[in-house]
Amino acid sequence: MRVVTLGEVMLRLAPQNHLRVRQSIPGLLESTFGGGELNVAISVAFQGGTSAFATTSPDNPITDALVQEMQKLGVDSSLIHRTSQGRFGIYFVETGANQRGGTVTYDREFSSIAQATEETFDWDRVFEGATWFHITGITPAISESAARLTERALQEARKRNITVSCDLNFRKKLWNWKPGVAPAELARTTMQSLAPLIDVIIANEEDADLSLGIRAPETDVESGSLNIEGYIAVAKEITTQYPNVKQVAITLRESISASHNNWGAMLYDQSQQRAEFAPCDTEGNYSSYEIRNIVDRVGAGDSFAGALIFALNTPELSAPETAIRYAVAASCLKHSIQGDFNYSTRSEIEALMRGGGSGRVQR
Repeated sequence: MRVVTLGEVMLRLAPQNHLRVRQSIPGLLESTFGGGELNVAISVAFQGGTSAFATTSPDNPITDALVQEMQKLGVDSSLIHRTSQGRFGIYFVETGANQRGGTVTYDREFSSIAQATEETFDWDRVFEGATWFHITGITPAISESAARLTERALQEARKRNITVSCDLNFRKKLWNWKPGVAPAELARTTMQSLAPLIDVIIANEEDADLSLGIRAPETDVESGSLNIEGYIAVAKEITTQYPNVKQVAITLRESISASHNNWGAMLYDQSQQRAEFAPCDTEGNYSSYEIRNIVDRVGAGDSFAGALIFALNTPELSAPETAIRYAVAASCLKHSIQGDFNYSTRSEIEALMRGGGSGRVQR
């Protein structure tokens, strides 16, 4: 296993506890790193796999700190392209509570990755030894040049017969680089052109609609009402429109409040034409994790993607019914961890898969 991811990493600034940004400035903000593709690489490495993260970043002390953090967590940092162009992106995170939802405020205009081109990377070096390549729908949303960069990266991976996964990750606040075109329309046009280059699609309960125009029937995401069985139809339609897609994974979040979510997922395998749901009760029926008192849900989808990729590349976890259980358990645990990264180990994830979710102190 050598998983390569490509995208933007940002400096994440967050108020302490459940304070709002306007309560905290001037004052203290916690600074960490975060970004969908790096989050995935860290999950893979932390659970025992080999991963590398490719990006372009300013040649300054913040990038030095990023390299140090990646090396500490076991992710290959040699694919970071340092540049004098652009800046380090920033985003501010407010953690929601009860009926007040969390918020993300981006400050990433003119970042280094937004100005990167297809010629920025040595593709032979990026994909040397790679067995899996992962991107998200965030990078092509950043700028038109980043969208072209993403397409080139996918083409280069396909030329080398590397398995490609993509988390659709629709971000309404980012899809604005084409004046006069609505975010969902721009996202659909762009992602529909990239989908024929992808083997495994990962999405949340609304991404398939907003990024590909494929909607689950009788579902109201805003109210937290999901037609679980409808997502089988969504996955089948994705693989019908894009026969190259071998598997579709969809996370299923029912938002009771910002502090209380129900969480699960589905993995549809095209070759078997079968969908596996997790978690399930003792009779094999879908029964979501009930997550109360959420610590931090940012990065939960990335932790799902990272764990799914790790499982699909690990023989004893690779069967669809096992891989989806592993990925959902990993992302369930992420809700208890502050920051973007999932620090859950493989043994902790497998313990939850076996039903060990009591939260007892391990001595």
